[in-house]
Amino acid sequence: MNSTDHQIVLGTMDFGTRVAPDRAFAILDSFVAGGGVWLDTANCYSFWADPSGVGGASERVIGAWLKARPGARDMVRIATKVRQNPLVPHSWPQSAEGLSARAVRSGVEESLKRLGVEHVDLLWAHAEDRTVPLQETVGAFGELVAEGVALRVGAANHAAWRVERARSLAREQGVAPWTALQLRHSLVQPRPLTPIAESGHRMLTAEDLDLARSEALTVWSYSSLLWGSYVRPDKPLPDTYDHPGTTRVLAVLDDVAAELSVTRNQVVLAWLMRQGIDPIVGAGRAEQIEEALAARRVRLTDAHLARFTESR
Repeated sequence: MNSTDHQIVLGTMDFGTRVAPDRAFAILDSFVAGGGVWLDTANCYSFWADPSGVGGASERVIGAWLKARPGARDMVRIATKVRQNPLVPHSWPQSAEGLSARAVRSGVEESLKRLGVEHVDLLWAHAEDRTVPLQETVGAFGELVAEGVALRVGAANHAAWRVERARSLAREQGVAPWTALQLRHSLVQPRPLTPIAESGHRMLTAEDLDLARSEALTVWSYSSLLWGSYVRPDKPLPDTYDHPGTTRVLAVLDDVAAELSVTRNQVVLAWLMRQGIDPIVGAGRAEQIEEALAARRVRLTDAHLARFTESR
């Protein structure tokens, strides 16, 4: 499996909040010019950074960009998510949108309005909602595919057993199942059994990859570059990554990057793609996404992969 079998996904979480619209437009233009296709957003992005206290800013920026770029909709695929958007400003998680049939439909309808599109190419369930029967959520997502509102559906931050149960329920109901997983993953890993600071994040596990490979599910990873920690001294890795395995992996990372004359980030992205994963990359500047797209040309050998495995 080569890096070219997989692709870089543009993460747009900060568009309209930490990344101003004009810079977001430049990043989107550069992404498309470099052959990028998939945009990843969510209806809750980024309520925690928006003075309004609710999400929608990222989708609005993408919608404005699509409107300003005739023909751009034919060049990109859009993935968005429902679940977690505060229904009451500044009230999260108390008013966080769930995954009832009504919430799913209402959420995606509002997303389509902000994006200015008739359908999304992939709709994610952003997180589990165990207050709602899984069959109800599965049915709601299946209906949206049947209506052409979403071309595909997937599950982000879900346990593997819940995904497989949902797929079984979809078969029983005769509706489209979840065919994609989105989870947090990167080359370095936190200490085993140690909670991470971001409580809403779910780490990718060997079981998730086993399920994906067995069922031919697409896998996307987020926080793939750990917020710049691989390359920025001012953004050290979180404390949960402070263990001997990290030190050994980073040493190999430096060696491989030097051998191939590429950046640490490019090696990490190439490594993820060799695992069969499409990494999501956020960017604050156009040159950052250009660097990320260049990772598709990085050729990691089986020997490189073995060195990373042995260093853990």
